[in-house]
Amino acid sequence: MARGPAQDMAQDMTQDIVKRATLKRQATISRKTKETEITATVDLDGSGQFDVTTGIGFLDHMLEQLARHSMIDITIKAAGDLHIDFHHTAEDTGIVLGQAVAKALGDKKGIARYADVHLPMDDTLTRVAIDVSGRPYLVWKVEFSKPKVGEMDTELFREWFQAFAQNAGITLHVENLYGENNHHIAETCYKGLARALRRAVEADSRQAGRVPSTKGTLAG
Repeated sequence: MARGPAQDMAQDMTQDIVKRATLKRQATISRKTKETEITATVDLDGSGQFDVTTGIGFLDHMLEQLARHSMIDITIKAAGDLHIDFHHTAEDTGIVLGQAVAKALGDKKGIARYADVHLPMDDTLTRVAIDVSGRPYLVWKVEFSKPKVGEMDTELFREWFQAFAQNAGITLHVENLYGENNHHIAETCYKGLARALRRAVEADSRQAGRVPSTKGTLAG
């Protein structure tokens, strides 16, 4: 019996889904400047494993939370000019991790693309929304009442998120709705990013391997 066009199309779609299921969405990026030397490896389909060393204790803690709650395996090794301050290392860590995520995403076919989450932590509630759009943009509505959390300057959290969004190629909105504890405010931002990122980069079986855009590309 001759096969019809509908059967051929269904078979092609099934083959594409199977092919993409076997692809490893992994990437490693290294970056060396006069200020920092950083290598980041990600596996978007991991189990939330992490091995993070930046020399900034609180940033390590936040990146470990990012890995665990996004289910993205993250390895980061960073050496920077911490004798000056933490700015270069924090910002460049966001750059390299963002580039690794963008590379691992590839052409973005079959992903959910959009996600949002409200992340509570005791007294604090933060909203994070993501569009894996290829068009980097950050909206940051987060304020801190103290200049530092641990040894990390609170002004550097925005720098990290800006660097990550820009280099991952995502539209990212982060808004702390309320909260008093500065540690909790920072942590909900990273955990909220983790949970939203997890949902946005997951495979959507109904997309059947298509780019989730009427333009046919999410290259920016």
